[in-house]
Amino acid sequence: MAAKFFIPSVNVLGQGAVDEAINDIKTLGFKRALIVTDKPLVSIGLAGDLIEKLGSAGITSTLFDGVQPNPTVGNVEAGLALLKANNCDFVISLGGGSPHDCAKGIALVASNGGSIKDYEGVDKSAKPQLPLVAINTTAGTASEMTRFCIITDEARHIKMAIVDKHTTPVLSVNDPELMLKKPASLTAATGMDALTHAVEAYVSTAANPITDACAIKAIELIQANLATAVKEGSNIQAREQMAYAQFLAGMAFNNASLGYVHAMAHQLGGMYDLPHGVCNALLLPYVQEYNAQVSAERLTDVAKAMGVDIEGMTAEQGAAAAIAAIKALAQAVNIPASLSELGVKEEDIATLADNALKDACGFTNPKQATHEEICQIFRNAL
Repeated sequence: MAAKFFIPSVNVLGQGAVDEAINDIKTLGFKRALIVTDKPLVSIGLAGDLIEKLGSAGITSTLFDGVQPNPTVGNVEAGLALLKANNCDFVISLGGGSPHDCAKGIALVASNGGSIKDYEGVDKSAKPQLPLVAINTTAGTASEMTRFCIITDEARHIKMAIVDKHTTPVLSVNDPELMLKKPASLTAATGMDALTHAVEAYVSTAANPITDACAIKAIELIQANLATAVKEGSNIQAREQMAYAQFLAGMAFNNASLGYVHAMAHQLGGMYDLPHGVCNALLLPYVQEYNAQVSAERLTDVAKAMGVDIEGMTAEQGAAAAIAAIKALAQAVNIPASLSELGVKEEDIATLADNALKDACGFTNPKQATHEEICQIFRNAL
């Protein structure tokens, strides 16, 4: 079967990547940027620094800093109005997954029309989005280089999964110097998000040798560097290795897709407005316990990548070791122990499961689940 591999045309990684990217933007001939970000990045000066650098390159900027932690349809509409009012010819996202996803929504609707709600699902758009340059400030979501866009529909209280080749940025930027000021809790959550991307891509029914290689290397780097990045936020080496890890995990899931961890986590975010990475971290071991029925050998590979000595283990033992290693890493970086600690309620599980089964991310899970099986996974994580 033929496979397609999606990735931005140009990707700049490592210390000094932002300055290098400014030169690339200038070469591309863009003149008027809509910068999509959030208020915290404005308050610490990152947005101002970017505007100044763009100005020195002859590029004017309009700032939209209204992105919420779980970006909404309303956020997309507000940013789109600002883009049109200022005749912007391209979009820059500055931040983590939330600004990137919001910017994708703005850019996609800018070129295709209608509402972002029209593009829920897989490849619903007719035309490429307005050019998007994605500058990353966290090591986790990989949204700066993927074709995935997650937007909360406030009316339905769900997260819409928009998986569309036309949302792929033209340029992605990962500069670890922008990640040094991130708090430990955010570093942990985004790092576990990256681990989830890699594991889900590796056990996905759409995995291939390219995505496998990316996923395994990402897992190795996360195991080796996440705890250090959480405990020593100014450690530029650990930050840089996590930037590479999350990018590799993005390469994996951008092409192999994901599974029930994300399909279920999206519903928690939509209903309770919870941090996406924390939800993924809590659900990851429980979904893999379910997947171990059919993916024990693959999960044994995950265990090895996480530093477990699998010599002499059966596939079932290897899968159990992988799940134990995932739980140990989550505990080491202070992820909450259960969904109940986050306020998730037993009475909401049936609705959460209903919506999870409709989420496009679950379509490539290695074992398709019944409604009751999804409910049970949620209960196990409570």
